[in-house]
Amino acid sequence: MEISAKIYVAGHRGMVGSALLRRLQAGGYTNIITRTSDELDLRNQAAVADFFAAERPEYVFLTAARVGGINANNTYPAEFLYDNLLIESNVIHQSYLHGVQKLLFLGSSCIYPKLAPQPIREEYLLTGLLEPTNEPYAVAKIAGIKLCQAYRKQYGCSFIAAMPTNLYGPNDNYHLQNSHVLPALLRKFHTAVEQEASTVEVWGTGTPRREFLHVDDLADACLHLMLHYNGSDAINIGTGEDISIGDLARLIQRITGFRGKVRFNALMPDGTPRKLLDVSRLNALGWRASIPLQEGIKSVYALTEWAEQLVNA
Repeated sequence: MEISAKIYVAGHRGMVGSALLRRLQAGGYTNIITRTSDELDLRNQAAVADFFAAERPEYVFLTAARVGGINANNTYPAEFLYDNLLIESNVIHQSYLHGVQKLLFLGSSCIYPKLAPQPIREEYLLTGLLEPTNEPYAVAKIAGIKLCQAYRKQYGCSFIAAMPTNLYGPNDNYHLQNSHVLPALLRKFHTAVEQEASTVEVWGTGTPRREFLHVDDLADACLHLMLHYNGSDAINIGTGEDISIGDLARLIQRITGFRGKVRFNALMPDGTPRKLLDVSRLNALGWRASIPLQEGIKSVYALTEWAEQLVNA
């Protein structure tokens, strides 16, 4: 990917897209195309076709998606399936029609079977039942991966796919009902400190284990894959380490300075018991995560934009 190449970052205002934009700019890439969702609705087939015909991007990072945590997936299953199918279908198809040299599609670790062996290897995809609480989103992401593989097989397109683990970082979603577990806990504990609350409630039993990757590490991995990988198999992106939700809550408790009690609400869903990615393929390509979890959470909590993000949530 030449430094002057015309690069389209789809979803540049989201957490992943904005991190990727920062990484590309830091790497000296300046010919970057972006559109807000108001300027270009990626669910609109005709609008996406017109955009590709006018702009002719050479490389595409497809990070745009409807995302959310367990509650959002349970509440809006139709939108999670419909919107994501449209977004990925339109962008991937138009990338083929307009001769995009290479495309990177981002899936998600939730595409794997609920009870997949741990750590999860790429070949475990479609070997078992999905976690019901995020099945619509997972089905859409699996379809995106299969689209990349199908266009590669039928038309020889250099379309690759990667599957990141749970993410956190700048521009995260801190909505208490629709966010993922780490930002939701960060907001709960921060609010509890501000209000001098005596207790913080954590959904579930605290026993499930999750892997967390700072979004700046993800962006670096995406650029690495775009430059150094061109295979048909999707590649896991993660740290190779996990932590229980209970220990995560206690870590965030220490970082925020909350001195009260933590109460686990076992009536709320736990989701998948464990989700740890095998990242040996990515490591073999010369990339490893560099931001430790505690350091990453501290850096997010210290952001000057923190208060604004909470208000917007």
